[in-house]
Amino acid sequence: MFTVTNLIIFGIGAFFLTCWLGLFVVGYRRAGLFATLDGKGFPLREIYFVGYALVEMLKYPYKSKGDRKLRREVSILYGDRFADYYIRVVYAQKITIAMTLVVMSFVVYGLANDVTALAVMLAFSGASYYYFGTAVGKRMRKRSEEMLRDFSEVISKLALLTNAGMILREAWETVAYTGQSVLYAEMQKCVDEMKNGVSEVDALFGFGTRCVIPEIKKFTSTLVQGLIKGNSELAFFLKEQSKEVWGMKKHVIKRQGEKAASKLLIPICIMFVGILIMIIVPIFGNMGG
Repeated sequence: MFTVTNLIIFGIGAFFLTCWLGLFVVGYRRAGLFATLDGKGFPLREIYFVGYALVEMLKYPYKSKGDRKLRREVSILYGDRFADYYIRVVYAQKITIAMTLVVMSFVVYGLANDVTALAVMLAFSGASYYYFGTAVGKRMRKRSEEMLRDFSEVISKLALLTNAGMILREAWETVAYTGQSVLYAEMQKCVDEMKNGVSEVDALFGFGTRCVIPEIKKFTSTLVQGLIKGNSELAFFLKEQSKEVWGMKKHVIKRQGEKAASKLLIPICIMFVGILIMIIVPIFGNMGG
């Protein structure tokens, strides 16, 4: 039996479904823009044109403070050439998935006839909008953590080779191809730039800019200064820097261990509460009897 509440909710659902279908029809011609995206990092990429059509209709300028931060992040992750494209991908992704979940919320309500189910699905839709809107920032943090893990090892290798008499450019190229992680990939990109005619100073400066991490940026700026002063100064600097970075790595590992220990407190507390319930409920049950 239909109630007034049902009619209102179904009317709102019909409105959102009509909007979604309209955006689908309008944006379908742009479906090819998202065909080359990685399916793992961009789920449901086949329908991103729905959200993209809405953004284009609103003529969104992508000039807010958050957009400027997003532009810097996608420039680092995907390159300056593709920054504009990936900003639009991020907006298309989060809007498409959120809108699709909103439409599905009303479908779930129709099947369950429960306002709570509708509220949960709408909350899930809002959470998905936030999650996909911050996914690039999370990838950046993960990338930075991975770089910091390899940073001490890279400096140790550079220090060893330069102290053995190898010039920085040769040492850098040798070390760059000893690993496959993000930091080594950025070093390899730096090597390619130097081979294509970019000066060592400019290539190293670009490496520091792409890595973003303050410790690496400081390292590259000091490395450039040592390069200007000469190889003897450079070898001494790398030796001292290696000692400093290994100390920093120990501190980071210790901090991560403390963080992991604090996370374990949550399941321990849940287990403790569960045990208390298992003990106390039978006691009160016997008292009542």
